[in-house]
Amino acid sequence: MAALPSVTPEEISLLLHRVADGTASVTEAAAALTEGVFAGGPGYADLGFAKVDTHRPLRTGEPETVFGDGKTPEQLVAITERLLAARPGGAVLATRLRPEGLAALRSGFAPVETDESGRTALVGTPPPARGTVAVVSAGTSDQPVAGEVVLTARAHGLGVVPVPDVGVAGLHRVLRARPALAGADCVVVVAGMDGALPSVVGGLVPVPVVAVPTSVGYGAAFGGLAALLTMLNSCAPGVTVVNIDNGFGAAVAAARIVRAGDRREA
Repeated sequence: MAALPSVTPEEISLLLHRVADGTASVTEAAAALTEGVFAGGPGYADLGFAKVDTHRPLRTGEPETVFGDGKTPEQLVAITERLLAARPGGAVLATRLRPEGLAALRSGFAPVETDESGRTALVGTPPPARGTVAVVSAGTSDQPVAGEVVLTARAHGLGVVPVPDVGVAGLHRVLRARPALAGADCVVVVAGMDGALPSVVGGLVPVPVVAVPTSVGYGAAFGGLAALLTMLNSCAPGVTVVNIDNGFGAAVAAARIVRAGDRREA
């Protein structure tokens, strides 16, 4: 094999660690060394309308996710096919899908797990669970965002403990769920309206909390802005906040938190 062009020892070490911890496959590593950026290649597949980032698992530990908004069903299928080809036996996550996009993925691939309210699909076989995230939602109206969290977490190798409909209007519900929350490696809390639930959970558990404000609420909720500001001003330490309705970002943050803990223990 020719000498690797401009590759640092740190990059090679990262590549080997990705293979060792299961976030990148041997096939992906071999492709990176023989035809990807490590070998002077582009590190992506050019489909004409999209440049599919096949090198991402080696850099970040996570494959590229397909953001469905604005893509045609044909584009969704083509991108998903290319990502699956880069990860034999793996999974591809697609978010913000319209009904026709969900239908195209269901008819074009198997197995496929979908969440219609969350507009999310998980194509293929997710990695074995290594760590657990509790997904807490304040109300049933927050479930679409919570559904995006659940499938994203599973796509990134987390076991999921769902804790639905435990908002602060009935505080006894979340108190009853405390053992399940404290037993998780990370907690994602999804809430709209006043956005108070993450602060309550943050005061009950010894693990990181990722808060997701949702756009659920009446006029002065300002489409989730009120919940966002409440969460950013949380009195409970250890609460991190993502953007409004961003269940995907919350789940990826949780996965990285858990994965970082695994690396330190190893």
